[in-house]
Amino acid sequence: MEKGMSDTGERGVRIVRAEDQRSDREAGGGRATAFTFTGEGGSTRTWIGTVSLKPGGCTGGHHHGRHEVVVYVIAGRAELSWGEKLAARAEIGPGDLAYFSPGTPHQERNLSDTETVEFLVVRSDNERIAVPWED
Repeated sequence: MEKGMSDTGERGVRIVRAEDQRSDREAGGGRATAFTFTGEGGSTRTWIGTVSLKPGGCTGGHHHGRHEVVVYVIAGRAELSWGEKLAARAEIGPGDLAYFSPGTPHQERNLSDTETVEFLVVRSDNERIAVPWED
């Protein structure tokens, strides 16, 4: 798959499934690289943290400016929407990762009315940028 492409062929987002990481780790001596930051956003700092999305919650459309962002699902299931009119969609769950290139509009929506979604998030910069997106 071309760098920056998703399962659906849309530019700006790439989904890496848990099963792909598992097989890559088995073949690669216990290590699997899901993404390599390209430096597209111009920063050399990295932020790593966790984010929770309450049951039925939705972030609303937004982007992270010049940051590259990777989201890893620890628990729960979410729907990602991205791109023009947030029309591209993918469901992600525990062990799945998603990559967002700089400026890619997206939103996360918790698919459960009873469980919280827990994400591990890595950003290519530690500046807190979240720009609301209205298409």
